[in-house]
Amino acid sequence: MTCRAGRLAPFIALALVAVGCRRGERPSAATGRADSVTAVTPAFSSPASAALRERAPATFRARLETSKGAFVIEVQRDWAPLGADRFYNLVKSGYFADARFFRVIPGFMAQFGIHGDPHVAAAWRDATIADDPVRQHNSRGAVSFATAGPGTRTTQLFINYGDNRQLDGMGFAPFGRVVEGMDVVDRLYGAYGEGAPRGRGPDQGRIQVEGNAYLEREFPQLDYVRVASIVTP
Repeated sequence: MTCRAGRLAPFIALALVAVGCRRGERPSAATGRADSVTAVTPAFSSPASAALRERAPATFRARLETSKGAFVIEVQRDWAPLGADRFYNLVKSGYFADARFFRVIPGFMAQFGIHGDPHVAAAWRDATIADDPVRQHNSRGAVSFATAGPGTRTTQLFINYGDNRQLDGMGFAPFGRVVEGMDVVDRLYGAYGEGAPRGRGPDQGRIQVEGNAYLEREFPQLDYVRVASIVTP
């Protein structure tokens, strides 16, 4: 939320900003005054937290409500246990809210998972998990973690649009599959294409440093996750 001074005199405006915009304060509905409340740090801000290291159920579903509609990913933990656990904890903690689908290449895949707050993104940059053996194919609808080489999985995911079995031998281990709403995934905005420097799409380095402010300013048509949640199969 942005506080605006409007046409108030400078002194009064500064006083209102000082009272009404402090972190951890919100106006009382009855009095209009700011009541102090305890600031809460989101669980996903601390990758080392025990709350983010829970074992996932053997099978579970995650519903992602996006700017284009909702889709559901069904996860089978035995496909890729470490990836399933990481995804489960990220969803459960609320990490994916407002995450952009920043690399959408029609016919290939849709990638997301860099947090929109640069401080949170920085906290997760080195929070890697070990590789899982590849037990399933990267076929249409399969969901895998992106990597930058062996042992580098963190928070970025991709959903396969087509049969990408060539990725199997490169270590991309699917942990789940879109079972509802694949038509929604198909409609994610993909006209920006490949990311910089190979294409004219978003630069991942800048996303890490500047967050959603960069994407909103220079790539305003990107779709995004509104909320992600664990749902009962």
